[in-house]
Amino acid sequence: MNTTSTALFIACLSLVLSAAAQTNKELPAAGLHPYGRYWRTDNNDIELISSAVHFGFRFSGTQCALYAYINNGAGHNYLQYELDGVYQRRIKIEDSSRQPVVIKAGKPGIHTVWVYKATEAQTGPVFIQKITGEQLQALESPVAPLIEFIGNSITCGAAADPSEVPCGTGVYHDHHNAFYAYGPRVARALHANYILSSVSGIGIYRNWNSDGPTMPQVYEKADLQADSQRLWNFSTYTPRIVSIALGTNDLSKGDGHRPRLPFDSASYVDAYIKFVRLVRSKYPAARIALLNSPMINGDQRILLQNCIVAVKKKIDSLYPSDKPLVLYFFKPMQPRGCSYHPSIADHAILAEELTPFFRMLL
Repeated sequence: MNTTSTALFIACLSLVLSAAAQTNKELPAAGLHPYGRYWRTDNNDIELISSAVHFGFRFSGTQCALYAYINNGAGHNYLQYELDGVYQRRIKIEDSSRQPVVIKAGKPGIHTVWVYKATEAQTGPVFIQKITGEQLQALESPVAPLIEFIGNSITCGAAADPSEVPCGTGVYHDHHNAFYAYGPRVARALHANYILSSVSGIGIYRNWNSDGPTMPQVYEKADLQADSQRLWNFSTYTPRIVSIALGTNDLSKGDGHRPRLPFDSASYVDAYIKFVRLVRSKYPAARIALLNSPMINGDQRILLQNCIVAVKKKIDSLYPSDKPLVLYFFKPMQPRGCSYHPSIADHAILAEELTPFFRMLL
């Protein structure tokens, strides 16, 4: 190679390396690999939808910047994150500010960040635009069995965390902490992946204080909203286990203001059977587990468990060649979170109780 060719080669190589260096300083949302229910927007941002939907990345140095926003006027929402495997805190995202969230590390080096949506779909989405920093690299969730957790506010991790906003103050989602809900805890203990398909106040045939829309009516919608035109693509994930915990709100006596008929066990069982068949149509190979509610005690607890057993018997008779449904009944609990919900500490107890059961299934 002559001198001119060598100089030209070095110049081209410098341009390539320079371009690579510039690219590694900004990681657009289009380059991320979110896990959970999400949507890619027309401008290639990521719309984080479901509780605990998450993504990961690496950066070099002592800090990076996360550009996130919401679209609901003067409202707010929450993300939360891990740094180098250690949970850090919740991040309040306000529409009034488009300032980036700065994530700081204690010392220089290569650092790993996992970002989670702390709140549920009904709170509204959080949009991710980009990340800036040094030597940025998007991460994919590890290859591992997947558990989908279908449920209500308990599954969402709602009302569990009053550490920043005391119970009885602020708005409902100020106390959400999906990262520490029992489902993600179980999955982390088993080194499994997870997604949460959960809605506060929702039931199988009726909700906490309304007749609907119930989980069977919203489950197929990408954002778990009945009036949404966006359908979720169930081929995105293939769960090994689908955990369903619904019944707390069906049995609820309501808000004390709207008329409320007594619990109808026949309607509950019939709607539950149809829903399990819907889930099975989406995931034919998944093992389906039906859970009771740790919040329901006494005669209502017995009633709920009898209904769940009836659902199992019917489904098993309809699919005799498939693996039978499995049941798990939590021990009764007196919750210590906000508005009669499990606290973060209570979710740890639920997860410890449930983990051996799912370990057996895996």
